[in-house]
Amino acid sequence: MKKLFLMLMLCAPMVMSAQKFGKVNTQAVMQAMPEVAKANGDLQALQKQYENDLKSMQDELTRKSQEYDKTKATMNATKQQETETELQTMYQKIQQTYQDNQQTLSKKSNELMEPIITKIRNAIQAVGKAGAYTSIFEDGSILYLGDTVKDLTADVKTQLTKMK
Repeated sequence: MKKLFLMLMLCAPMVMSAQKFGKVNTQAVMQAMPEVAKANGDLQALQKQYENDLKSMQDELTRKSQEYDKTKATMNATKQQETETELQTMYQKIQQTYQDNQQTLSKKSNELMEPIITKIRNAIQAVGKAGAYTSIFEDGSILYLGDTVKDLTADVKTQLTKMK
């Protein structure tokens, strides 16, 4: 038993030295991809459209509210109540539209980014297999890395150009 333990202890450094570790900065990889720029442009265009729609709804609410304030004194109680209810409904619709727009933007972002993230993962796996790396870590999320860790960000970018 002692001989087996001693043998394992002697072999452990050889096994550890045979392992290769790498790191990659996926944010840098993403920023270099034209697909990300296009996805961000599409999202910004959709966001701008939603902002314009909300602005016109808010302008309409402001206009009707100001009109109500001017004519409130001459309205009967029933008309005042109807107008207040209408203004409250418009306000709630604006809030609901804002929430719906945020959800739609989030879903659209996920929809556009999912294939890009998959492509990056595939490139990282290809670089890992080609270089016989034991592990590849995200740059910046590791507390300590020794000197033997290679930065593979450029290799992943190169692999992505090969995948096109």
